[in-house]
Amino acid sequence: MSQLQILAQFLSGVYDNREQALAEPIWYVHLRCWIRPTPCFRDDSITLFVEQANILNPEQPYRQRLMRLRETKGQLTAQFYSFQTPSSVLGYGQDPSKLAEILNAPIDELPGCQLNITQIADDRFSAMPPADCICQFTFPGKDGQLQTGQVELGFEVSPTEFHSYDKGINPTTQKPIWGALMGPYRYTKRQVYSLLD
Repeated sequence: MSQLQILAQFLSGVYDNREQALAEPIWYVHLRCWIRPTPCFRDDSITLFVEQANILNPEQPYRQRLMRLRETKGQLTAQFYSFQTPSSVLGYGQDPSKLAEILNAPIDELPGCQLNITQIADDRFSAMPPADCICQFTFPGKDGQLQTGQVELGFEVSPTEFHSYDKGINPTTQKPIWGALMGPYRYTKRQVYSLLD
């Protein structure tokens, strides 16, 4: 297996942070996260569909996105894409039969939403944004008007754990407002997904 394939295999699966949420319910919502291989961009990369849900409402997943993993000149990277209509791919993490349809879903590359990935041990990768990289995107607000969102991305992954450092940032004040405010969300892998042939 290549480094790229090992990274993708480490990431692929179903996760939750049950132990963390029980120990620190004030700071950590109990979440389930699906990271599933897709047929997108197969010529030069491995692309994963990612979504998550509050454990109390698994039928209402959110933060649907694509994470495109590539290796160029020995450097592993992740580039994120958003769906123009997130509701069209709602629940795809839980239903693999729908993944073939993902090729028909219009997507937008998110400039600045990139990570450089380093293998920091035989069984662990770390992902951090390049210097001066700002991940911003637009989304419909409650009033229907487009709003600007910003997120600071990062993760560590091993065969059994996924630690998410993602934090929502107020674009005006640049202060964190949601996510890994008190340290990473510590997910444990509950089910393994195989890479596509």
